Amino acid sequence: MIQVKEEFKNLIPALSAEEYAQLEANILEDGIREPIITWNGFIIDGHNRFSIAQRFDLEYKTTSKYFSNDNLVKIWMLDNQFGKRNLTDAQRYLNRNEKRKLLKAQGVEKYKKTVGRPSKESLSTIDNDLPKHNTRKEIADELGWSTGKVAMADVVFKKATPEVIEKVNKSEVSINAAYKEIKKEEKKEELQEKKKEYEKRIESNNNNEFKIDIFNTNETFRVIYADPAWSYNDKQDTPQLGGASKHYDTMSIAELSKLPVNKISEKNSILFLWVTSPLLEDAFKVVSSWGFKYKTSFIWDKVKHNMGHYNSVRHEILLVCTKGSCTPDNKVLYNSVQRIERNNNHSEKPIEFLNIIDDLYSYGNKLEMFCRTIKKEKWYGWGNEL
Repeated sequence: MIQVKEEFKNLIPALSAEEYAQLEANILEDGIREPIITWNGFIIDGHNRFSIAQRFDLEYKTTSKYFSNDNLVKIWMLDNQFGKRNLTDAQRYLNRNEKRKLLKAQGVEKYKKTVGRPSKESLSTIDNDLPKHNTRKEIADELGWSTGKVAMADVVFKKATPEVIEKVNKSEVSINAAYKEIKKEEKKEELQEKKKEYEKRIESNNNNEFKIDIFNTNETFRVIYADPAWSYNDKQDTPQLGGASKHYDTMSIAELSKLPVNKISEKNSILFLWVTSPLLEDAFKVVSSWGFKYKTSFIWDKVKHNMGHYNSVRHEILLVCTKGSCTPDNKVLYNSVQRIERNNNHSEKPIEFLNIIDDLYSYGNKLEMFCRTIKKEKWYGWGNEL
C-alpha cells in the first residue's frame, strides 16, 4: 500500500484550481497513463494522479526508486518537477534554491558520518564536493537569469511579507518590483533612524553652541551652505565704488581654497555654494579644493537688475556639489530657477533657499558658512561677523 508523506507532498507547488480540473478531465477520459513513483512506499511523483484515482476508484500503476535518505529523495523530486512542469519564475527559483539547501545539508550529513561534527572552517569547504546547482551562479545559469536577479530573489523570499510573496508566486508582482519595494521601505526605515539620532543629538545642544570655529571643531557636517566673501579683483571692487570690500572683508581664491571644508564635511555630504557669473570658473577650483564635485545648480532670479560689464545682471548661481553619495532624502523636484525679489541688504540671500535645503535634507549636521546670524534652527554657523 502506498502512502502520502506531507513533507514530500508540500515540496511540490500545488496546481491551480483550473490546472487540477483539466488534469482530472484528462484522466477521466484517458485513464492514468504514467505510473505513480514511490520510495519506501511513499509517493514521490504523482500526488495529484493518486488523489484523483482515490476519488474515482481508478486503476493505476506504480514504480519504485531507490535512495539512501530523504534529502536525496527531495533533490530528485525537485529536479523532476523542474524539468517537466510549467512553473512561474518564482516557483522555479524556489525549486532551485530549495535544492541548494538540500545539497548543502546532504554534504554536511555526509561530512558528519565520516569525521564527526564539522567546524565552521570545514563547513565552508563542503560545497566544493557537492553536485552542481549549489551556487548562485549555477542557479542563475539554470534559470536563465543574471546572478543579480537571483540575489534579488534571495532578498524577496527572505524579507517580503507573506502577501507579497503570494503575489510573486502567482506572477502578479515581479521579483524586481518586489525587491525595489523592499529596498524602498528599508531606506525609509534607515532615514527615520537617522532622523531620530539627529534630533536626539540636536536636543542635547544649547543654542549658543551652534556657533562654531571651523578651524577648531570636532563636528562634521552632512550639509554645508556657503556664501563666500569673494574678491572680484576689479576696479569696481573697492570701498569707494561700493563693491564687496566696502561691506565685508573679502578672500582670494587661494585663501578660500585653504579653508578646511574637506576636513569638516562628512564622507557623504553636499555643498551649496553661492557664486556670481564672473567668478564661476574660480568657484569650480574652490569646489574641487574642498573635495566636492559639481552636480547641478539653482538660479536665483532677483527680479531687480544690477549693473554688469557685459549685460544687466539680475541673477546669482547656487552650485550644488557632492562628496561621496548624498542624494536628497526627499525626492521632490524644486524648480531650478527661483524668482524672489532681492532686498536692499548687500549680498543677503533669500531664506527660501535654506528652506528648500532643509526640505531636501531632513537630517544630519548642517553648517552655514560666512553667515552674519544663525538664520535657521538646528543649523550651525560660522563667520567673522557672527
